[in-house]
Amino acid sequence: MTPRTLAALVVTASLAGCNPSAQDPYDVSKMDLKPVPAKVSGERHKGAFAEGAALSTGAVLKPLDPSPVKTVRLDTTHKIIEIAPGVKFSAWTFGDQVPGPTVRARVGDKIRFSMTNRSDEAVPGIQMVAAPMMHSMDFHAAMVSPQDKYRSIAPGQTIEFEFTLNYPGIFMYHCGTPMILEHIASGMYGAVIVEPRGGYPTKVDREYVVIQSEFYAKPPPRSAKGGIYTLDTDRLRAAQPTHTVFNGVHNGMVKTPLAAKPGERVRLHVLNVGPSKTSSFHVVGTIFDRVWFEGNPDNQMRGMQTVLLGSSNSATVEFMIPEEGSYIMVDHHFANASQGAIGLISTAAKPPAQDLEHHNMPATATPTDPEAVQGKLAFESKCLACHTIGGGKKLGPDLAGVSTRRTDDWLARWLKSPETMLKTDEHAKAMLKEYNNIPMPNQSLTDAEIRQFIKYFKWYDAQPTGSAAAGHEKH
Repeated sequence: MTPRTLAALVVTASLAGCNPSAQDPYDVSKMDLKPVPAKVSGERHKGAFAEGAALSTGAVLKPLDPSPVKTVRLDTTHKIIEIAPGVKFSAWTFGDQVPGPTVRARVGDKIRFSMTNRSDEAVPGIQMVAAPMMHSMDFHAAMVSPQDKYRSIAPGQTIEFEFTLNYPGIFMYHCGTPMILEHIASGMYGAVIVEPRGGYPTKVDREYVVIQSEFYAKPPPRSAKGGIYTLDTDRLRAAQPTHTVFNGVHNGMVKTPLAAKPGERVRLHVLNVGPSKTSSFHVVGTIFDRVWFEGNPDNQMRGMQTVLLGSSNSATVEFMIPEEGSYIMVDHHFANASQGAIGLISTAAKPPAQDLEHHNMPATATPTDPEAVQGKLAFESKCLACHTIGGGKKLGPDLAGVSTRRTDDWLARWLKSPETMLKTDEHAKAMLKEYNNIPMPNQSLTDAEIRQFIKYFKWYDAQPTGSAAAGHEKH
């Protein structure tokens, strides 16, 4: 090869490297930006609410379906879901579940989507709570005309459209019908996970989906025992959720942890759908070896402790399980964690409950009275570091039987101002001495919260002696 030929090859290679269209995987000229128009019909689908080989219905992410065309059906329904023990909520759904099923695909795949609005179909055994209404589908993974593809359809109508996936990442989908805030807060959201065209650059042993979301649940009237919680629009507009959860459930993935073994690499696809709060996602006991912000490997960071995700932001995180144990997934914005944004990755099928209580794990079975339910949730978020209820003494006394040992008035005064009681009440002084002079801090509880605590204590103490209570037995 002559020097002139070698120089020509170097120049040619250099020019190719400077040519964006030759190297750029996001070259718009190579993307499919002209999908066919959407079709709306009066044909009602009556089969399964969710259909398609690309769908995963739980936290475990199914392997990629190799078909280049993914046929996906996600019908809308209104149904009652349980977002926390004893909290039955009037939800609106995609695919009859909250969150909706996860769609898994790859860059270049075509999504052929259909949806029937089935919000007018009766829920078995439940009187209609929410009236039938217009719904739509908004895929953040698509590049399409919203006026064509994301139009709202009436109950009984079906919309069909298709689009090509041009970018890798973890993308939210949600109902785009006004008021969008109410539709998302009622449960109409899910994830689309789009792999890079050539697959991920790393190999893992486990792969899961974690979707964080908020609920704004208004309790039923106090006279309605075991009633249905509905959307609290005042709290919703003020961005004051009652529950913040992983995968649709308070303390999600605690009773059934995500499985892993020591030495394995785990990949989590994490999506915060909001609708209004930020997530600080963290896994206790390990470090994120890789973080791909928005789920795109081009957006890589290494060695991170926490990932900050705004509403509709996402990240893929990878890490190793170093040894036997239970690794707690938590929103490190602990106000959110106290509302239920907790989960487990565990090497044991049933992690020891006593090792987890300081991270807001449930302690007892579930009451049905709405105020007792709120008392239980408050107990689990505020009190488990120092107390059990039926599990023995800790820093403070076991509270099983407390409503039979103390009057309602005594309990109310103690919860309202323990420091005042320690100055004047002999029982309080004796208890302080018994527990190594560690005083109970003032929790600044409202009168309503105090009433809820007492309702919960009385409910627990009324349970049959010896009955199991979710990991503890009543003494």
